Amino acid sequence: MLFVVIGVGLTSKCQTLRREASSQPSANQASSPAQKAEQKFVEKSHTNARGEKMPYLLFVPEGYDKTKQYPLVLWLHGGGTRGNDLKLLLAHGNEHGIGFLARADNQARYPSFILAPQCPTNKFWGDSQSAQPTAEMRMALEILDKVREDYSVDSRRLYVMGMSLGGYGTWDIITRQPATFAAAVPICGGGNTSKASLIAKTPIWAFHGDEDEMVNVSESQRMIAALKKAGGQPRYTEYKGVGHNSWVRAFKEPDFLSWIFAQTRSE
Repeated sequence: MLFVVIGVGLTSKCQTLRREASSQPSANQASSPAQKAEQKFVEKSHTNARGEKMPYLLFVPEGYDKTKQYPLVLWLHGGGTRGNDLKLLLAHGNEHGIGFLARADNQARYPSFILAPQCPTNKFWGDSQSAQPTAEMRMALEILDKVREDYSVDSRRLYVMGMSLGGYGTWDIITRQPATFAAAVPICGGGNTSKASLIAKTPIWAFHGDEDEMVNVSESQRMIAALKKAGGQPRYTEYKGVGHNSWVRAFKEPDFLSWIFAQTRSE
């Protein structure tokens, strides 16, 4: 199975993600803000008709009113937080990732659901070269459907974002579900350029560091070029001198949240 279109095979990608795993903070290294964020999320697990299971975190907006509709952000984490310990997903604190999205000041401006499934160890959210989604992507979509059934979620304001492994997953999921998401934020990931025409009309803001040592910046550059060639108008921010932690800078962009939540999918 070829995971990256240009010259990076699955073996190389696995090595990259193992290095990423060693660079990610552990649950025990979580900061105090992360512990506060942890209290806001509910740990859940989904079991489908095939007996497959996937754990996930769900944040419900404070003061949730089922008579109103709320946007939802689907978060696809990176390779270093795969496994079966949901607390790993909160190890980045409240400066980026789901802790940032759940922060009280941000929720006051943009009350929203946050859904964060957890991919098993050594598995992948996406495989852009396969005609079928990975089992993990299929499970994530099943969980999304369940949350939409159980809560009052605005179907016109579903957003997906992810970093590294999740950046690849973000590109993959929008090409498989081009009519589902109102906007996507793939951070230091890559996808299949041959599918760019499917998402040319999807609002996309991609980020990458030009010195990324794990996922070459050309991965994002190629997707952005393909989208523009297909008639799309994606946003792309490339950070000079930044390695494989471009998400830190991305979440500090002044209009990061305002841009995302301004996007609405037409019926």
